[in-house]
Amino acid sequence: MATKTPSTPKAPTAPARSVDDGASVVLERRTRKVQPPKLYQVLMLNDDFTPMEFVVQVIQEFFSKDRETATQIMLKIHLDGKGVCGVYSRDVAATKVDQVLDAAREAGHPLQCVSEPVE
Repeated sequence: MATKTPSTPKAPTAPARSVDDGASVVLERRTRKVQPPKLYQVLMLNDDFTPMEFVVQVIQEFFSKDRETATQIMLKIHLDGKGVCGVYSRDVAATKVDQVLDAAREAGHPLQCVSEPVE
């Protein structure tokens, strides 16, 4: 058995600081400029088989456009070969494209929809 009481360990002493010899390094904090996320436009492509009324319905349902605006977008798609339905972040645009393609597939139409970066 130990009869001595344990001694407390001594705290390490800090080395004595001397005058700056120029060998130390100073880091500066730089602020980063965060850029907004890149936007993507969802485009519908024209085909000769999908009914215009179905395109208007899809634009109203998935892009929250009123009937008049949806009809104008549909006519632009019909006349120019493609038309912008909306501009979103990358993930939202990809989801919109998937929703349109799924709805077209379920209805048996060959409607095509893509997303591309806004320039």
